[in-house]
Amino acid sequence: MKDYLSKDPWKIVEDGFHPEHNKVTESIFSLGNGMMGHRGTFEETYTGETLQGNYIAGVYYPDKTIVGWWKNGYPEYFAKVLNSANWIGVDIKIGDVQLDLNQAKVLSFRRCLNMKEGILSRNVLLSINGYEFKIHSERFCSYDQKETGWLKYNIKSRNYTGPIEIKSFVDFDVRNQDSNYDEDFWDKHCQHIDRDWGHVFCKTKKTDFKVCVGMMNKLSLNGELIDNKDTEQIDECVSHVYRLDIKEKDIISLEKCAAVMSNYHHGIVKLTDECQKLLDEAYTDGYDTCRLNHIAKWDEKWQESDIVIDGDVSAQQGIRFNIFHLNQTYTGDDARLNIGPKGFTGEKYGGSTYWDTEAYCLPFYLSTADQKVARNLLIYRYKHLSKAIENAEKLGFNKGAALYPMVTINGEECHNEWEITFEEIHRNGAIAYAIYDYIRYTADSEYLLQYGLEVLIGIARFWAQRVNWSDHRGKYVILGVTGPNEYENNVNNNWYTNYLAVWCLRYTIQCIKDLQDIESKVLDQLFQKCTFDYDVEISKWTHIIENMYYPYDEGRQVYLQQDGYLDKELIPVSELEESDQPINQNWSWDKILRSCYIKQADTLQGLYFFEDDFSLEEHKRHFHFYEPLTVHESSLSPCVHSILASRINDRDKAYEMYLRTSRLDLDDYNNDTEDGLHITSMAGTWMTITKGFAGMRIKKGELHFTPHCPALWNEFSFTIKYKNQDLKITIQKSNVNLNNLGPHNVKVFVYGNKLIVPGRQSINEGY
Repeated sequence: MKDYLSKDPWKIVEDGFHPEHNKVTESIFSLGNGMMGHRGTFEETYTGETLQGNYIAGVYYPDKTIVGWWKNGYPEYFAKVLNSANWIGVDIKIGDVQLDLNQAKVLSFRRCLNMKEGILSRNVLLSINGYEFKIHSERFCSYDQKETGWLKYNIKSRNYTGPIEIKSFVDFDVRNQDSNYDEDFWDKHCQHIDRDWGHVFCKTKKTDFKVCVGMMNKLSLNGELIDNKDTEQIDECVSHVYRLDIKEKDIISLEKCAAVMSNYHHGIVKLTDECQKLLDEAYTDGYDTCRLNHIAKWDEKWQESDIVIDGDVSAQQGIRFNIFHLNQTYTGDDARLNIGPKGFTGEKYGGSTYWDTEAYCLPFYLSTADQKVARNLLIYRYKHLSKAIENAEKLGFNKGAALYPMVTINGEECHNEWEITFEEIHRNGAIAYAIYDYIRYTADSEYLLQYGLEVLIGIARFWAQRVNWSDHRGKYVILGVTGPNEYENNVNNNWYTNYLAVWCLRYTIQCIKDLQDIESKVLDQLFQKCTFDYDVEISKWTHIIENMYYPYDEGRQVYLQQDGYLDKELIPVSELEESDQPINQNWSWDKILRSCYIKQADTLQGLYFFEDDFSLEEHKRHFHFYEPLTVHESSLSPCVHSILASRINDRDKAYEMYLRTSRLDLDDYNNDTEDGLHITSMAGTWMTITKGFAGMRIKKGELHFTPHCPALWNEFSFTIKYKNQDLKITIQKSNVNLNNLGPHNVKVFVYGNKLIVPGRQSINEGY
């Protein structure tokens, strides 16, 4: 763990320069707006440890797969979100010396991410050859005009008189750090620079995405505009260059506007013309106006999604940090986009779509954004259904069976580790569960009929073919899988996978029966489209449901993670040496696979999804058996354990796991934040409060709460969108306040007691 960032309810602050943690800080201070984003790197040259990263939603490259030996069904590429043009760049020369914080003497340093306003700022006092300079910079990716970004950069001489050079540039000579073959993914198309504006236009190899990044600059000296500037073009870089003579106390101020445009959003229009037009409009509005508009949009977003905690600054900072990055990463404006595990904060995992979206992210957007946002996340999967069927066919499945990819950016599988690609098939169930989650929250039967049921049928067909009958057991079994716990590969009868498969079959049958009563004609058309043989397929699915095998230990009365789990030495994590942890960075893969240690919730993931299928005592038995064996080395683990701990009233463990998930990146728990933030687990953090501490559930179409307030908190509150209106929930030590912000009455249950909250009114309920 690292503890060098100040605690503040609305800000992330680095007081004092910590170059040894700089790549971690760059990840934490990343900016984005759903359409583009970049890591929190310095504007000027920095020769220390850094990862310059600028990313554009939807723009990717199919980087050829590296594998030691090929297997049938392997994807040919891994989709990489592309490092794009660096538009924040400012090079500064003091006489002949390059300004570089890795070489200069840093006298004081403060870097601050204002989450309320979405603005990154920095104040530095440094010395170069005895001359002192004060730097103030701030920048933002506009949340108002999402293809623009702004930078304001001031430098003040404290005791220097002489020449200074300021070079503001756009540089498209970039590479991905994670390139499999160290390739350059971009080809230059054209570039231009004149005294008014400059741009670089590049296109990707293979995928032919076209991106134009332009800039306009305004520089002043002591408030007086300086129009004397030169232009430069080198390779894929264009620059405005200002050369001045300055005196002590002089202040140079640069305002830079950038526009980032791609044919992903603009089709075949002339990107250079559109880029210049957008720049002209933003530049005319000016930095201050664009900044205020940006802050106003963030204020609207915080009104929808903020969680307020009274009494615990560390917890408050943690949850806002998570919410901030979720809202930076995905806005739901475009159904072609999804939520990359690193968002705009790094390159690891390729920036593609994982099962994390359905299992963890959907509830956050369901409750904090317009219903269409969550709907778009599900339509994204519907549009990839034909590819999911193709993916299954490559592995030997047929007749419309659909296997959604573990990793994708366009519907094709692009993950190249065999134990994941071929075996971690539980991802199919997570997508079906998301449909269920969405329907029970919204009652959107139109979506189910138009999109969702067709997806469910494809998934159910996959499960029906993936199981096989065991004469030995007289049951159906599922062999050769990897569950959510990736520290066990190629196991038989992973309980979570078996249970999820049966649930998918049962839920699909139930949806068909429900729709038969209200939309039989449309349903018949869908059956024809899918060549669905109702009697044969339903009969097969029902037989599987009634005869699935589940590994179980009678002595402990717990379901076993997989058939061979009890053959392992069950040594709790508490007995591990500190030097062994995290085990994924200190042990061989062979040793990990033979150990009992669990990367993330696996059997417990099933209890979290299907809690109503199990008694409170069953929850306790399973939690107390599995949690002590869990190392939580997946970012997706602590949140599930926190919610389950709240369910069994283990409040200390619930809070411990909450802090771990909410501050996972801020404190760098797993020593991997420098690769980028864990965006999808941040939605799990939101759930630890709403589903964990507040106990929010939808049961039979009704909203329920079973709350408790953590010991260190005085109260906490959050707002959800439910049945097309907003409801604010404030939970105190022994009281719940329900404030209905909409015009219509809302029915709510608190610890099973039914309450009617009138429109525009609030009520209090003790618990």
